[in-house]
Amino acid sequence: MTIDRQKSDSASKPSAARIMKTADSVFHELTRTMCPECKDIINGEIHLTDGKVILRKRCPAGCNDGKQWEVLISPDIEGYLDLQRYNKPGTIPLEFSTEIKDGCPYDCGLCPDHKQHACLVLIEVNTACDLACPTCFANAGPGYNIDMDDCERMLDTFVRTEAEPEAVQFSGGEPTLHPQLFDFMKMAKDKGVRHVMVNTNGLRIARDPEWAKEFAALDPTVYFQFDGLRDETYIKLRGEPLLKEKLEVLDRLAEYDLNTILVAAIERDVNEDEIPAIIKFGLEHPAVRAVMFQPVMHTGRHLDFDPMNRVTIPEVIERIDAGMDGVFVKSDFVPVPCCHPSCQSVTFAYVDEDGEVVPLPRIVDVDEYLDYITNRTFPDLAGEVREALEGLWSSSATPGGNKLAEDFCAACADLGLFKGESREIAKRIFSISIKEFQDPYTFDIKKLMKCCVEIATPDGRLIPFCAYNNVGYREDVRDEMMKQRARERFSRIEASNLLDKRSGKNGKGVQKNEV
Repeated sequence: MTIDRQKSDSASKPSAARIMKTADSVFHELTRTMCPECKDIINGEIHLTDGKVILRKRCPAGCNDGKQWEVLISPDIEGYLDLQRYNKPGTIPLEFSTEIKDGCPYDCGLCPDHKQHACLVLIEVNTACDLACPTCFANAGPGYNIDMDDCERMLDTFVRTEAEPEAVQFSGGEPTLHPQLFDFMKMAKDKGVRHVMVNTNGLRIARDPEWAKEFAALDPTVYFQFDGLRDETYIKLRGEPLLKEKLEVLDRLAEYDLNTILVAAIERDVNEDEIPAIIKFGLEHPAVRAVMFQPVMHTGRHLDFDPMNRVTIPEVIERIDAGMDGVFVKSDFVPVPCCHPSCQSVTFAYVDEDGEVVPLPRIVDVDEYLDYITNRTFPDLAGEVREALEGLWSSSATPGGNKLAEDFCAACADLGLFKGESREIAKRIFSISIKEFQDPYTFDIKKLMKCCVEIATPDGRLIPFCAYNNVGYREDVRDEMMKQRARERFSRIEASNLLDKRSGKNGKGVQKNEV
């Protein structure tokens, strides 16, 4: 066989057009994520590029015209990689409610594959709301109310799976519209739940003084929707100007001495610039014990957005650092270890009689105590200080509560600070939390499996929050509850008609001989 030497020599020479290129990113890890269109679970790749952490994914079904999605996970590579040392071993619940059959996220919950117990359980008492917010992950609207039997099953599941059920939050819809909300709150306390919270837009508190008085007598912690200090913010996120009423609600909550958490949904080009102002306002208002910032999760109803221009936890912290004149700085914030550490970051501070703010991480080395990977020699690593800090850096920590005050004081015990009654100290502890929930764009199975915020369902399951709102559980529960309520109404009509027939009436409550 004769070899064409000219072709062989040509093929062996390097060509400029065929020079291999370096990838535009470092492939960090593979995960399982979600197709934002068809909602199938697909592979996703975490990449490090241009100082950012990016999730890239492509749906095998050809969604997005076959193109790859790119989603910003974090604008801070170094911070993201450092998070892993805060990943605390999970606490296994006393029992599970479902079996492993189809694999995560289809066996919720909780199933034996889940890696954490429930720090906080939400009970959605209804789907109705007195607002029609353009931003609403729950997609509130017509649907159903739970009843006392439903609520008892939900609470019993929580109590049965937890050695000491810490916190339950009644939510909706708008829970203050439910006629049995007070009964639900009393039932939770009777069953031994330490903290009862109500997630509300607050409008009924402002508009119905008698109702508000009865509500206050039950002493709940109020998880209060408060997105900013401009009416324009509320018009964009909630559909109408609400600032005046929001301020009236807070004044009433202060009058009743109810511990209140300001909860701000933060959306790009809407209110991210208000973050420092919300904190300053909270520090000065007598009702407010904490501020919770939640970058908007783009599921349910939401504004148009760019997945590569999302608001993230690191950005919120940077804005706090830049806008709080040193009162709170970046190093004051520590990831929450009970969930995946990229899901939430928190700080606590003591506010003295003169209004001076002393962040806890500046007097106690919180960062070292909650380092579960690199630290093996820090003193008291398994002792009281670390246990107290774990109580604070937990999704179940309830601002204004006695346990929070006790944990805060225990963390500072060696310093001899903050002595006094727990209830009085609790009123001087202020916290800032940034919580990022997942949507179909950011969805990551490894984070989901560590989720410690669960939604209770009427059939006795506890479903991780981000699974409930993305995988289809919310829609399934709503459909089933609406069918159940329809069957109940039909049964009542049938029973009424049967009684009418037996009594000689025509089905409309009228005697036949009277027609």
